[in-house]
Amino acid sequence: MSLLIKNVHAVDICLDAETDIFIQNGKIVKIAPDITIGADRVIDASGLTAMPGLFDMHVHFRDPGQTHKEDILTGCQAALAGGVTGVLCMPNTKPPVDSPEILQYILDKAKNTGVDVRPVACITKGMNGEELTDFAQLKANGAACLSDDGRPVKNAELMRQALQKAFEENILVASHCEDLDIISGGIMHRGSISQELGVKGMDRASEDYITAREIVLASSVKGRIHICHVSTKGSVDIIREAKRLGVQVTCETAPHYFMLTHEKLRSRNANDRMNPPLREEEDRLAIEQAVLDGTIDCIVTDHAPHTQEEKADFETAPNGIVGLETSLAATLTALYHTGKCSLQQIVSLMSVRPRFLLGLKPVKIRESETANLILVDLNRKWTVEPEKLHSKSCNTAFRNMELTGKVMMTITDGLIRYENQA
Repeated sequence: MSLLIKNVHAVDICLDAETDIFIQNGKIVKIAPDITIGADRVIDASGLTAMPGLFDMHVHFRDPGQTHKEDILTGCQAALAGGVTGVLCMPNTKPPVDSPEILQYILDKAKNTGVDVRPVACITKGMNGEELTDFAQLKANGAACLSDDGRPVKNAELMRQALQKAFEENILVASHCEDLDIISGGIMHRGSISQELGVKGMDRASEDYITAREIVLASSVKGRIHICHVSTKGSVDIIREAKRLGVQVTCETAPHYFMLTHEKLRSRNANDRMNPPLREEEDRLAIEQAVLDGTIDCIVTDHAPHTQEEKADFETAPNGIVGLETSLAATLTALYHTGKCSLQQIVSLMSVRPRFLLGLKPVKIRESETANLILVDLNRKWTVEPEKLHSKSCNTAFRNMELTGKVMMTITDGLIRYENQA
């Protein structure tokens, strides 16, 4: 199978050029203007931009155990439609990912999807926060990271031991930074809107406190810690200072945290509820600045599908939104089209850095590399219609919003895995 992509604007960390790309037998064979080699398919990519396939290091595919919300196959379809060719799957499934058997189930099911699915294994057995899992065994059987995401490891000494053990095994630990005692049943950000709506709020101190705790613990064992879904100004300030002091801390955020605020919850729509929650304007601005100045290492989605029935009641619905099909478009809309960052910065945030943090082989648009790339219409405006998403669930906070930038084609291993027909 051979593909010839003509007249494309190709962008990578070390590439920014108008060119053609010839792909054969899964590899990029030639990058040059005016290629005339015959191919099985010629794609006129005039007006499109080629970028390396994205990697989302925080998704929930609900498989095994909650496949009415999502499964590995539909999750991968959503990923490909959003230009995401690799994902890190969180372990809060049913049962949790704490054994080689569950890791193998995930890897086997993902094998032919065209998406590089990397499972996260639990820090503690059953995610109960009481006993550490066998890190070496889990890593040997395919775990790319360790986390009890969805809840923190409440016992600080156990978390310190986990960081020490993970350092010895050379595997990254990712932390869901939330103090459950501070949260105490809150369902949205604690502030003027929660007061107006008469619902219990989630104080920023919950996230800030555990972020600081994890950094102190990681520093004490000279280990690494990755802070999940940063949403507060306080956490950003803590992480920035820790990095300045040389602590091995990295972090991520999602587009909704630098685009939306708790004002959106005035409509009492549970599709705007996630954990951590949408915060205030000062937090949004701090998150945006941290993305732009490099304090935040990567942009993820925290793709968390729930059914419409589960999301029907604002006060009792589970937290979480889907995001795989909107993440690039949202980032382009908020950061690129506003002139705040370059396409190369977006490639770093959404493709290069996530893979680097996990020790994975980088994806490059370069001759002799595996063809793993996406074609994007940077200027195409589209309205997010939840019912047209490829996920089993449609709980998006970007519903009915106009975004600018659309993935038109996704190629992995030299094969077209997704093509936009609209």
